Amino acid sequence: MNILIKNIQALMNDEKETFVIKNVSLVIKGDTISKIIYDEVKDPSVLGTTFDKIIDGTNKLVIPGLINCHTHSYMAFMRNIMDDVPFMDWLFKGVMPIEDNIMTEEDTYYGALLGMAEMIHSGTTCFNDMNVQINTAPKAAIAAGMRGFVSRGLVGEGDNQAGSDRLKWAFEEMDNFPNEELVGFMLAPHAPYTCDLEYMKIVSAKAKERGVGIHTHLSESLSEIEQIKEKYNMTPIEMAEAGGLFDGLCVAAHCVQVTDSDIDIFAKHGVSVATNPVSNMKLGNGFAPVEKMLEKGVNVCLGTDGAASNNSLNFFHEMNILSLIHKGVEKKADAMSAKTVLKIATINGAKALGIADKVGSISEGKKADLAILDSTALSLTPHNNLIGSLVYSANGTEVETVLINGQIVMENKQILTFNEDEVKAKCEEISKRVLKELGR
Repeated sequence: MNILIKNIQALMNDEKETFVIKNVSLVIKGDTISKIIYDEVKDPSVLGTTFDKIIDGTNKLVIPGLINCHTHSYMAFMRNIMDDVPFMDWLFKGVMPIEDNIMTEEDTYYGALLGMAEMIHSGTTCFNDMNVQINTAPKAAIAAGMRGFVSRGLVGEGDNQAGSDRLKWAFEEMDNFPNEELVGFMLAPHAPYTCDLEYMKIVSAKAKERGVGIHTHLSESLSEIEQIKEKYNMTPIEMAEAGGLFDGLCVAAHCVQVTDSDIDIFAKHGVSVATNPVSNMKLGNGFAPVEKMLEKGVNVCLGTDGAASNNSLNFFHEMNILSLIHKGVEKKADAMSAKTVLKIATINGAKALGIADKVGSISEGKKADLAILDSTALSLTPHNNLIGSLVYSANGTEVETVLINGQIVMENKQILTFNEDEVKAKCEEISKRVLKELGR
């Protein structure tokens, strides 16, 4: 399908990899941005291409698709099930009992679709997912037309049977979707408190064999720090390094409680840190020292975590909080500028997932992963500084149309790839059953 997005304001990267707003037209051929035109296009016929669709960019703003580098999409049906409880209670008394004893494959499929609907509505085109039921997240991503990386959460001790089984399931999921352009895979050792050192070494060796990256939770809470210090006399970051998790591409989620030495380890190995400010605040775990990480050359990207903890997958909300909390914590109004946050939410995310050559910016030759916003929205009016507006004023409702891999997956705020109302109704049924089985 050939698409022309005509005469639109666009969030573009300049030669210094910072952002500027430019008036452009985008020629999309198939899945790719084939040409960016900087002069006004009055007559599309002079472009020498027959277009299947022409989108008038008047009063609109196009941005690169946002990249959610850490989430659990299936948890969308658990939204608000465990609010206002300590982290370890939230995990071990709330989420894990549901995962282990109640939810079904169908639950996780519809939960994932609900999560993807929310991501698409707020301009997210790519996500990095950790799940516990194989096959469901890839199926949901294919149905939604979303770009994503999927990993089955791994828990184990050494070469025990439980850990071996989970690895087998992770490989089975990979093998079930061998040629899907939009779906990639990683291995996901869950966390240092659920994977011992020997199991980490096994997983990292398997990741190298398969040529896939690592997606893990690290240094999320003080209790995690205490447990690993007592057991190994190391920080969780030092343990992960010893376990080989940083030997290849690695996305480490959270990294809230870290030392200067831990940050140096990230920089040394090229680890990408996916900060999740809203989830970390809601669970009472604190804030990752993002400013210090950036200063030391760490690639910081952004995630929402799952809707069971955030409780939103709205990336505009996440960007806003990311900027504001660090201004407050650092007591510096110029900390975490709008341009820095947008870089973290786009090109840094693409770098973290190893796909910066494909997505993350509006560039010729890259995939057409784009979000088109209504620039007449009250939240963006007046246009004093549209770059600032995206982080400090926008709330996600401004997103009207979303393209992923050149396919229009949402138009005029209507998702085109699946029946959103059906998914919402199904998740209402699921949540009622889950609450009943929890005795609520």
